[in-house]
Amino acid sequence: MATVELRFSAQPEHVRTARLVAAAVARRAGVDEAVLDEVRLAVGEACSRAVGLHRSQGITAPVHVVLTDEDKIFSIEVGDEVPALSTEGAEGVPGAAADEDPEGEDEMGLAVIRGLVDDLEVAAGERGGVIRMSWPASPVTVLP
Repeated sequence: MATVELRFSAQPEHVRTARLVAAAVARRAGVDEAVLDEVRLAVGEACSRAVGLHRSQGITAPVHVVLTDEDKIFSIEVGDEVPALSTEGAEGVPGAAADEDPEGEDEMGLAVIRGLVDDLEVAAGERGGVIRMSWPASPVTVLP
C-alpha cells in the first residue's frame, strides 16, 4: 500500500495543486484514464468545500488530503478541521453552517461529488469533517 499525504493552507489557489497531485497519483495507481477527469473534478470540489468551510469559520489549520493506493482500490480522503457542531445545518447536512442556505454552494459541491463518485462517504465529527472517495485501480507493472 502506498500513501501520499498533502496538507495545504485554506487558500483557493492551492486547490489546483491538490487536483494535479491527485490525478498524478491516481494515474500511477492504475486508475483508468477515462476516469481521471472525474478524480480531478471530485478532488477539486472536495478541496474547495474544505477551503470554504475553513475560511467561513476562521480556521487557520491546513486542509489535509490522503491518497492511498491499496489492492485494486485508489482512495482519497479530504479532511477539514471544522467541528460538526458548527457545521450542522438546519437540514442536518454535514458541512452546511446553520446560517447557510442548505441548497447553497456547499450542497452543490456535494451533489457534484455524488455524481462523480460511486463509492463516497461524507462524515463530520467534533474534530472536523472528511470526504472519502474511491475508484477501482489496476496495479501498474513497471518494466525494467
